[in-house]
Amino acid sequence: MNSKASMEPQTFQSLLEILKSKTEQVKLGGGPKRIAKEHEKGKLTARERIQYLIDQDSDFLEIGAFAADGMYEEEGGCPSAGVVTGIAHVQGRMVVIVANDATVKAGAWFPMTAKKNLRAQEVAMENRLPIIYLVDSAGVFLPMQNEIFPDKEHFGRQFRNNAKMSAMGIVQVAAIMGSCVAGGAYLPIMSDEAMIVDKTGSIFLAGSYLVKAAIGETVDNETLGGATTHCEISGVTDNKYDSDQDCLDAIRNIFDKIGAEPKAGFDRKEPKEPGISGDQLLDVFPMERVKPYDMLEVIKGLVDEGEIDEYKKEYGKTLICGTARIDGWAVGIVANQRKIVKTASGEMQMGGVIYSDSADKAARFIMNCNQRKIPLVFLQDVSGFMVGSKAEHGGIIKDGAKMVNAMANSVVPKFTIILGNSYGAGNYAMCGKAYDPRLIYSWPTAQMAVMSGASAAKTLLQIKVASLKKKGQEISEEDEKELLDEISNKYKEELSPYYAASRLWVDGVIDPRETRKVISTGIEAANHAPISERFNVGVIQT
Repeated sequence: MNSKASMEPQTFQSLLEILKSKTEQVKLGGGPKRIAKEHEKGKLTARERIQYLIDQDSDFLEIGAFAADGMYEEEGGCPSAGVVTGIAHVQGRMVVIVANDATVKAGAWFPMTAKKNLRAQEVAMENRLPIIYLVDSAGVFLPMQNEIFPDKEHFGRQFRNNAKMSAMGIVQVAAIMGSCVAGGAYLPIMSDEAMIVDKTGSIFLAGSYLVKAAIGETVDNETLGGATTHCEISGVTDNKYDSDQDCLDAIRNIFDKIGAEPKAGFDRKEPKEPGISGDQLLDVFPMERVKPYDMLEVIKGLVDEGEIDEYKKEYGKTLICGTARIDGWAVGIVANQRKIVKTASGEMQMGGVIYSDSADKAARFIMNCNQRKIPLVFLQDVSGFMVGSKAEHGGIIKDGAKMVNAMANSVVPKFTIILGNSYGAGNYAMCGKAYDPRLIYSWPTAQMAVMSGASAAKTLLQIKVASLKKKGQEISEEDEKELLDEISNKYKEELSPYYAASRLWVDGVIDPRETRKVISTGIEAANHAPISERFNVGVIQT
């Protein structure tokens, strides 16, 4: 099911059915036949390995489930970018897990595979979480090597991160459970501990065919780089195990004996139920993207007992700022108010638009949260900043810059949920991906772009028509309508949350009823990283 189709349904339930269907499809990886082949070799699949490894009562917060969705179709597709990543608990300790999916192109690395691996390492580094690599990969997908190999954020960056994490004292444990070849061989060996599964695991810089071609030596892969070779002769790996299960048990034993680390000290009390149920939360959020609604009603479904202490409640009303608790954790919330509000002077302000007073309020609130060590949660449904002569004369650019400056320099962890619109500079000010949220997820109702579909389509049409007329082509009304439909359909596809998730602009698309769990997991992870930087916004014009 492609991203274009995901924009068509008009009910929340149908969007959730699409989300469920796409999730189930992704979890099949390369499909039942490929899964069966792995089982025939005595191997578990990537997801089975993760399920076996993590604690029975632990949830697995997946990061990048829809990475590469709808991409690489000419190459046969690459579900979930051929690697499964996320956060879970092992022996009661929160960890990041990276597991190559050998059912997808033998676990080969596509460009999005590299991006997703780097995202997982970033999560580990930002939150100072141990990371476990379950390695089973045929290496770089050679037809696309030019998009994977040489650049800063390409394949080699992961080894740089290995070294950086080691210097930071972040525990890295690797298990070679299948192929591990060429440059990819450095990843497990740059980890603190490297284990290997006998007969199915192998590691070498060049396989037997390449060795024969390069130096004329005839040798089989097991002798070249199997478990016995590396555990008994080279010493490259530390221990070998008879099965995937034995190897995963050994990893659990390692984490059973790791000492505690300092915490950031974010405040948590006994969790309480939200003010309204998950089903009621779906009811208060309208499907019509232009329909006003009260964001406070949505917040009731996210925060404990539905309670939020608003900051400057009567000022800058198109942004809601306030402190609350989510699953017991203290949070500072910055949310776009979508209903039309009235100022003290009687002026009506459009919902979802950031005005000067709103931006000024948010900047001050973000500073307060940094001073008090309160994590920030951004709830996006934003059309952008206010435009027009009145807004410009009032200094909207200056006030918007204040908000962006405070948000960008924030040292407390930030978490972003895109509920609806995420347009233009509004995406930036409300902590879009470019501003380092620890986690960023979308609801199925989200739309992300420079501007709304209708505005963009009309603008692009004008440019296209002007270009054709310049070339001497006559454009009829029918031609214009056809062009508009073509442009609109393409733009709608790009607005889809799955389009964003496939490119890792967001970490995933979630059922709104999972929002509390995602934020709570994110704060628990962030609590492992003490804040060492001092909050400083630099120069802000007043």
